[in-house]
Amino acid sequence: MVDPGDAEPVLQALHRWQLQLEQILVTHHHPDHTGGIDRLRHETGALVRAPARESVSPPVTGQIGGDRFDALGLRWDVLDVPGHTAGHVAYFCADVDGAPVLFCGDTLFSGGCGRLFEGTAAQMLSSLDRLAALPDATQVCCAHEYTLSNLRFARVVEPHNADLEAYQKRCEALRATGQPTLPARLSVERAINPFLRSREPSVRHALAGQCDTGDDIAAFAALREWKNRFQ
Repeated sequence: MVDPGDAEPVLQALHRWQLQLEQILVTHHHPDHTGGIDRLRHETGALVRAPARESVSPPVTGQIGGDRFDALGLRWDVLDVPGHTAGHVAYFCADVDGAPVLFCGDTLFSGGCGRLFEGTAAQMLSSLDRLAALPDATQVCCAHEYTLSNLRFARVVEPHNADLEAYQKRCEALRATGQPTLPARLSVERAINPFLRSREPSVRHALAGQCDTGDDIAAFAALREWKNRFQ
């Protein structure tokens, strides 16, 4: 289980499918990601892995970037991705049923990224660069279904991005039938997500007049602030 904000649906699923919860992975300390931990730990005995640099209800096994561990017979790497919070981490496995998988919490969303509540624009840009360097086929398991609202903003930033237009239509069709847009594919995110494309000339052009478009960090900060104000 990753980032259990509420224990009840997890316990219901465990009961329905007769499963035993072995481990809980936590990406950051916000309550909507940690609210179910105490009950799940009490009722299942599951081991909790959480960012070592953030306060999460103990007992936990603290994790920092560079750590590796096994879960469900798979090897997982811990990545430091500060920005949304100061000690945010992500969990990456190079092969889950034939494809890499990333649990990135609130650092990367499909078409967007997390707000800068505790970290800096420089930290978030570096964190997103780290995630963008993962393999093309990586399945990006974001923590929230914010895709359509993110894509509305992305289309304003890059109105002539054909990949983005096609992806928006596909995601709208999925949501219209009650299906999730997630997980996302990292190669697609590189093509459509303005926060992974903040160095692209088309994004810099959209930021003209808002910042020093020759400065990577200033441009990223301006893009994030623009998204904060976007309605």
